[in-house]
Amino acid sequence: MIPWKVLDTAKVPGGDEVLRLKQRGHEFVIMLGDNQLMSNRLSATEQALATIACDGLRAAKQPRILIGGLGMGFTLRAALKILSPHARIAVAELVPAVVKWARGPMAEIFAGCLEDSRVTIHETDVGELIRAGKLAYDAILLDVDNGPEGLSRVANDALYDDKGLRAAHAALRAGGVLAIWSSAPHAEFAARLRKTKFAVKEIPIRAKGPRGGAQHLMWTATRAGR
Repeated sequence: MIPWKVLDTAKVPGGDEVLRLKQRGHEFVIMLGDNQLMSNRLSATEQALATIACDGLRAAKQPRILIGGLGMGFTLRAALKILSPHARIAVAELVPAVVKWARGPMAEIFAGCLEDSRVTIHETDVGELIRAGKLAYDAILLDVDNGPEGLSRVANDALYDDKGLRAAHAALRAGGVLAIWSSAPHAEFAARLRKTKFAVKEIPIRAKGPRGGAQHLMWTATRAGR
C-alpha cells in the first residue's frame, strides 16, 4: 500500500481551520482535520451539481454562471461541457491555496479548464459576488463547505440563512437556478429554502453515481419568471 503524503497545508481565511492536500499515487484528497472534504476518486455528485442545474441552459447563447467553491474542478468542468462557447463562468474560491494546488500538483486533474476563456477565478467569498450581482446570473452553484451544516468556517452559514437566500434570489435572473450540494439532508434548511420564493426540488445523489456510495443531497431552487 502506497502511503499518503501531505503536499501542502493552508489556513481557511477567517478561522483557525487548516486544509491539507494529500496524495497517494494518482489519488488526491483535501482534508479538514479527520474529515475528507473532496477526492478525485469521488466526483459524481460534484458533476451532477452542474449537469442538473445547467441542463436548461444548454441552448442559451450567453449564460452567466457563478460557482461557489473550486474544489477539484469537477463542477466547473461539467459546466464547461454543457455551456456554449460564449458562456461566462465566475468561480469563487475563498482559499487561495486551493487555486494554487489546481495549477500545481493537481494540474492534470484540472486539464487546463482554468485557462478556458469562459472562466474567471475570484479568490474571495462567494457571498460577496452574490450580494453584488443583482439579476446577474442564470445559475448559482454552491458546493461550499459540507453544505448548510458546515465544517470549515462559521461565516459560511451566512450563505444558507434567510438573508443569504434572499440575496441569492435577487442575484438570479428570471428562471435562474440556485443549486446547493450537501453531504446530508437538512430539514430546517429545506424549509427555509422553500419560504424564499423559490420552486424547490430535493434530489438524492450517490457519491459514486450509478455505482452507489454514500448518499448526498442536492437542492435546485428556481426563481419564478418575474
